[in-house]
Amino acid sequence: MGARRPPLAVTWLGHSTALLELDGVRIITDPLLRDRIGPLVRIAPSVSRDLGGEIDAVLLSHLHADHADLRSLRRVAEHARVLAPAGAGSWLRRRGLTDVEELTPGGETSVGGVRISATPARHHGRRWRFGAQAEPIGFIATGSQACYFAGDTDLFDEMSLMAGTIDLALLPIAGWGPKVGPGHLDAQRSATAAARIAPRVAVPIHWGTLAMGSPARRPDDPGRPARRFVELAARTAPSVEVRVLMPGERTEVHGEPAAERSSANAVTRDSRT
Repeated sequence: MGARRPPLAVTWLGHSTALLELDGVRIITDPLLRDRIGPLVRIAPSVSRDLGGEIDAVLLSHLHADHADLRSLRRVAEHARVLAPAGAGSWLRRRGLTDVEELTPGGETSVGGVRISATPARHHGRRWRFGAQAEPIGFIATGSQACYFAGDTDLFDEMSLMAGTIDLALLPIAGWGPKVGPGHLDAQRSATAAARIAPRVAVPIHWGTLAMGSPARRPDDPGRPARRFVELAARTAPSVEVRVLMPGERTEVHGEPAAERSSANAVTRDSRT
């Protein structure tokens, strides 16, 4: 018998920040580790100072302040490579982040034995109204299993090209206000994304973490988007297992990788023709 495959593990730290552990490589997405960012405050428990070890790579989907927080980036990127969208490199380097690699959709690089591929994203890319511009991207981290991190995006046609290849999809379902604007997925559109991508497991992110500072403007039920996504995904993507994590919770994905299962099914279909 061959060596047992290590599981793909994810710890959702809140908002768009997740810690991925894949084949010995530790990757963090859009790190936001502080309790306040501009007018937004964290309504979920604070992120522990101890992330369990060094980070090997940062996946930065775009430059908006709630995704590219410089204090959080400096905290995790001391020994990590920052993988960022094209146009973000000079902005990051001027702010002290020296190990930066830019990717465009379709581009690839590797971290240890894990391949990192950039995907399209449908989202506006300017940090502020007249700030730095970098076209947003998503990422697929592929080793013995594959994880898709969407970043901020709306639906896009190329999502369907991932079908049958993704073990874990981290899909945004809400935001920090009562609704999300253009260039985002809400619970309904994220359920459609889950149907297109058909991952083995979907974990909803980008919900229940941030709110406006005024208590009167905070949600009375932060968990509503997650429950709505579970309900919609059950109808729209019934083959996808949805796992709802609270900030700080961890889950592992075991079993036969999606790509191998898809290949085996293709061979079976071919043998019947």
